[in-house]
Amino acid sequence: MRARRLVRVCLVALLSVGLATPALAASAVRARAGRPTAKEPWWERRVDALIGDRAVSVAVGQAGRFWYRHLGWVPRPPASNEKLLLSMALLAHLGAASRIPTRALAAGAPADGTIGGNLWLVGHGDPEVGPARLDALAAAIVEAGVRRIRGSVVGDLGPFRRDWWAPGWKEDFPVEEVARPTALAFRGNLGPSAAHIDDPEARAAAYLTKALRRAGVIVHGRPRAAAPHGRLVKVAEVDSAALVDILRRMDVGSINFDAEVLGKLLASATSRSASIAGAAAAIHAYTAANGAPGFVAHDASGLSYDDRVTARGMLRLLWAADGQPWAADLRSALPIGGQGTLEGRLVHVRVRAKTGTLTDISALSGWVWSDRADGWVAFSILDDGMDKTDSIRIEDAIVALVSRYAAGPG
Repeated sequence: MRARRLVRVCLVALLSVGLATPALAASAVRARAGRPTAKEPWWERRVDALIGDRAVSVAVGQAGRFWYRHLGWVPRPPASNEKLLLSMALLAHLGAASRIPTRALAAGAPADGTIGGNLWLVGHGDPEVGPARLDALAAAIVEAGVRRIRGSVVGDLGPFRRDWWAPGWKEDFPVEEVARPTALAFRGNLGPSAAHIDDPEARAAAYLTKALRRAGVIVHGRPRAAAPHGRLVKVAEVDSAALVDILRRMDVGSINFDAEVLGKLLASATSRSASIAGAAAAIHAYTAANGAPGFVAHDASGLSYDDRVTARGMLRLLWAADGQPWAADLRSALPIGGQGTLEGRLVHVRVRAKTGTLTDISALSGWVWSDRADGWVAFSILDDGMDKTDSIRIEDAIVALVSRYAAGPG
């Protein structure tokens, strides 16, 4: 420990007087990693050259062994790599095959086909609720024997908090980047021209009312949204797609709205406040328990510029995931080369990885198949303060090098 501290102090002193070159800095990092630079394989020296003196953190390794580290201890914003952490935590707590219900509830069971009061439409965190899901719910309500609703169809404003902000977000993010994450969503909470809407619960209730009337159910009241009071019983419900399929669409398209809704679902599943802050706390609890205690989370989507991870910690989490029964599900949820946010990238490399992009920030973490190791190798690359074109060039080159040439030490 003293030796490592001495290396760091000497390096800072040399840099302060202009005597340390980028090559010397890289050499000092290698020394702290406990590996002589003279014995580095060719592919590692090539990665060193690609990075130069840029603010890039890299960690590569397999089965708990680091093959390469460069500034792996430096905290950097993960951007949408936060969705990779969210995916891990959700799979760990809920399982790949779990489904999210959307329910129709009432104060009492239908009597002679009639619900005497309101029919409550209650969401539980399915971000993909749309016309098809509500058409199926209308059919289930009819199948339950309902022919008349003397009150209204009312969209539940709970049970999640309807908050729409996190520390580190830009002011325009709720307008430009993420719709309000609600427990009862409808069409991604988007209105005409893809504008973010503030009343998805009321819109979902209005659609279900029309669907019920088309099915022959008489609905007396006008649709609206409110918070229910008193005990309610289930009339009918429909389920979401399997969680792993929702995660695949979220990760491949890097959908911020889905991430923040699912983050609140994770928070509720772990007995935390079903809010953006609760989601961040649940993600942090997962990362801390699985080898990365120093991470900082403020949201589930990675939009926060104040989120922090390290490449070293990301690798430990990927290794921990490798040992779980849902490891293959997680890998399948990430984009392959040329797909989604990897469009036009790594098309000839066997890779499963999550991108991350904010202004002057880029990240790429996941697994790449190593021909020499004949297996999946975990990697994490975190860039800060670089042009996006340079970030992509360096990230893709590193991943390609690992795929073709990397092998473990010894």
